[in-house]
Amino acid sequence: MALTAIGEKGKPIVTLVESLVELMLQVTGYVMRVSPIAVFGALAASITREGPGVLLTYGELVGEFYIALFLLWGLLILAGAFFLGRRILTLLRYVREPVLLAFSTASSEAAYPKMLEQLDRFGVPRRIYSFVLPLGYSFNLDGSMMYASFATIFIAQAYGIDLPILTQITILLVLMVTSKGIAAVPRASLVVVAATLGQFNLPVEGIAFILAVDHFMDMGRTATNVLGNAIATSVVTRWEGMLEVEEPEYLARPKAPAHTAADGRAGLELADDMVAEENRG
Repeated sequence: MALTAIGEKGKPIVTLVESLVELMLQVTGYVMRVSPIAVFGALAASITREGPGVLLTYGELVGEFYIALFLLWGLLILAGAFFLGRRILTLLRYVREPVLLAFSTASSEAAYPKMLEQLDRFGVPRRIYSFVLPLGYSFNLDGSMMYASFATIFIAQAYGIDLPILTQITILLVLMVTSKGIAAVPRASLVVVAATLGQFNLPVEGIAFILAVDHFMDMGRTATNVLGNAIATSVVTRWEGMLEVEEPEYLARPKAPAHTAADGRAGLELADDMVAEENRG
């Protein structure tokens, strides 16, 4: 409000903030380019220390994590269908591209512009998605929450530490708070996991155990976050009674009328008449 009040005098500060945003996006781009090499190095180091058998353990972790994510996806889609009805299928078709983009880049920020465009085409007004979607990117992080829970329990099991069910529930409740505000960039969830491990006297160095497969799990949790926010934004719009119809080009196109042989002959005769008229001219 103060920057708006001082007008042109505050323009250098606005320019500085915008430059910082561009700077961070550029740094994120660098990280995304070298992350495949880093993942390869992390896997190679783990196999060198623990032997090929560690791949089976990692496979179980990643497999169980994605099974849990698919169950969560089913619950999210069912909850969306309760409010949106059959239009939930249309929404899934619209957000397919941003979800795949988030999955491949492991960054919600990379899919954000495309998500805005697709929600607009689906019929969500700008006044809704410009407020709900950024809010969801900070607080509605279903996939990150599930990943943090899996990572914390996995590290405890790797060190042979038995966690009573009451402690596990407490960890879950703590993660529900500490996971809010996670940056929408790769590896951001590791910071929350490290903080939670220290709070419950679990070895923080256990982060190294999941670093080798963090990128593969990051892809799934990021796609889950994006899907959950898309459904939440659409549900809020429907709740407010402001959901519009999707753009015409995305609706089912009417079938072209069938042409008969008589129509074809009539068309040829008309073309011949036009050519003859042109020649006379």
